[in-house]
This record gives sequence, C-alpha cells and structure tokens, in this order.
Amino acid sequence: MSANIFLVEDEKPIITLLQYNLEKEGYKVNFAETGEEAIQNIKKNIPDLIILDWMLPDFSGIEVCKQIKKINKLKSIPVLMLTAKSEEEDKVRGFESGVDDYVTKPFSYKEILLRVKSLLKRIKPSLIEDVSTFQDLKVDRITKRIYRADKEIKVGPTEFRLLDFLIKSPQRVYSREQLLNNIWGNEINVEARTVDVHIRRLRKAINIEGLPELIRTVRSSGYSLDI
Repeated sequence: MSANIFLVEDEKPIITLLQYNLEKEGYKVNFAETGEEAIQNIKKNIPDLIILDWMLPDFSGIEVCKQIKKINKLKSIPVLMLTAKSEEEDKVRGFESGVDDYVTKPFSYKEILLRVKSLLKRIKPSLIEDVSTFQDLKVDRITKRIYRADKEIKVGPTEFRLLDFLIKSPQRVYSREQLLNNIWGNEINVEARTVDVHIRRLRKAINIEGLPELIRTVRSSGYSLDI
C-alpha cells in the first residue's frame, strides 16, 4: 500500500498502536491530537484517508468532519470514525456530517485495516492496486519498476516515489509544498526547489521521442501528470 493516512486521536497508546499496524501494512501515517491541529494539517498536506476519533479535547470529531467536508479540495477524502457510541442515532448524525464508515471501540486492529482497505478500494482503487497506469505509462509497485509504451524506464528511488504519488491522481495539480510534504515528509534541509530538480529528472526519464510529454508544469501552481 502507498496511501497517506491522517489519524486524529488524543489517546497516545491508540496512536502508537494504530500507527505501528498501519505502517506495517505499508501506509504512510501522520497524526494530530486535537481537532484544530488536524484541520490545519489536513489543509496543508491532503491525505488519502482520515481516521477520526469522535471525542477530542477541543471539539468533536463530528465537527472536524463537517469542517473538512465544507472545503472543496478536502470533501472527497474518506473518513473512518472511531467511536464508543454505538446508538443508531449517533451513527446517523455521523453519516449526515460526511462520515463514510464507523468502527466502535473497543476494536481490533485487524478490523481497522480491513475497513481502511475497503474504503480506499471503493473510493480510490488506484491507491491499493499493485499496478497503476496513465496513458501508456505504468507503475508496478511490487517490482518497483516503471514502463512507458511497454519499455522499462530506469529512475532513482525518489523519482519512483514522485511518479507513484502523481499517478494516484492524474490531472490533479500539486504545489511544490504538497509534493515536499508527501514525498520527503519531515526530512530537514529540503527546499522547494528540490522538487524542480527531481521533476526534471523524472521528465527526462519518461519522455520518449514521438510520444507526448506526461508531466505538465502549471505556472505559479505546481505540477501534474497530464498531457
């Protein structure tokens, strides 16, 4: 798996165990312990899925979900709610606010993993498939290889991660900051212009004479996988 998951939870033991189990499955996990911190982080670094606790120190997970779903660029992110509330009325409130699925506490980590995989498969299957394609470009996540028009393309590990990220959402434009956050994470001493260097390397690798260019530069905005 290569999906980015954002966990909103204030109980440190649950954070530690969920992060461990999700990362063991290959997911990238970031987290926040309050609703306000979560919303600010999610706006800056858009995840593929949110795991959201109902009870938070500042305001409820329901309110967090409502605020997220009001923002156009965030409203399609699937939300999995963790809650001790099992009453039908509470679940209806959650679904009305935009929650996609529920897990009731206490839960098994196997159940969490199954729900996460099910949501991603339903909403964004390219995230969990072993192979993703766009036009004549193919990324094989099992062998860590890239192909263009059935010809293998040699790239470095950073360029592979960059293309693997872009191919999840073809035609979507990502800013340099978004690419830095998703590809380099919390690495220090990495500047925004680093993205330009690796985009140039990737573009040079996948461009084949006679075939259209597949990486588009959007002036003052960023980059997208597009033609």
